[in-house]
Amino acid sequence: MDDLKAEAEQLPLEPRPLKVLLVAGSARRLDGCPGLDGKARALMHRMLGRLPAGWQVDHVDIGNEHGKPKIQGCNGCVGSSMALCVWPCNCYGPDSDHQPDLMWNEKLYQRLARADAWAIIGPVWWYGPTTNLKAMFDRLVCMSGGNPRPDLIDKKSTLKAQALERSPLWRELTKNHLEGRTAAFFCYGNEGGNELDADGRPRLVQHKAWFDPDCEPYGGDERKAYQGLVWQCRYSGIEVPDALWRHAAIGLGRPYADDQADDMVRDSDAVACFDAWVDAFVSHVTTKGPVPGTTEAERGAQSTTG
Repeated sequence: MDDLKAEAEQLPLEPRPLKVLLVAGSARRLDGCPGLDGKARALMHRMLGRLPAGWQVDHVDIGNEHGKPKIQGCNGCVGSSMALCVWPCNCYGPDSDHQPDLMWNEKLYQRLARADAWAIIGPVWWYGPTTNLKAMFDRLVCMSGGNPRPDLIDKKSTLKAQALERSPLWRELTKNHLEGRTAAFFCYGNEGGNELDADGRPRLVQHKAWFDPDCEPYGGDERKAYQGLVWQCRYSGIEVPDALWRHAAIGLGRPYADDQADDMVRDSDAVACFDAWVDAFVSHVTTKGPVPGTTEAERGAQSTTG
């Protein structure tokens, strides 16, 4: 039997399929306050139809729905001690009746850990990402060096966390928990829509001298609205190739009422830009192949608050 077992161990295994997670980061949802879904949801579903059939594709919409928890804010534990910032976040937990949290209720820590690559889609809000995406990435601070052993600090003792961080043991514990994955970002915006004068200043601004269009952020490279999220990933050992970080201008010069998901699908340039980004994502993830250790990482991303 021992010989048979040894021979069985040598048998070639079928390669596992690639696993990806798509995230729609717009706040707008049909059954939320706006009464309409955002473009991110439509783009996410378009992407679902363009990915290889052999992949395991997961997707989530973190938009605001009536009666559905939202992502709770980060409490900034890392500011007191890196060892107080637990991986995965233990400031909140799943199915809480007093602090319901979408990150845990949607099992986002486990799903992010399980995936070889992430595709993040969202609009530009006031020169930056949506509050929903910003909240999600704020809550992912723990993926970069977070403490995987809350038992060593009695779950949340600040003094014990500070002592642990100062000790030689901390060097053995701290690491980037999602290192090696790929993240891709596609953002879009109307760059002011129909609210700008011919000189690029907002029509409603009375003190025109206070707004200099030449000093606006990003110098025409609007994808930089998501640079904070991109560089957080890179800081955490998550690959963001430059070709997988893109922006499309959608709805330029139009009122918001005429800049909806249905209007977007008629914008051939924007749709072509998105499709090219999806194709680049497929090519890169296919070439890179599976990330080692995702099963163990998913196991390590279980809640410790129970």
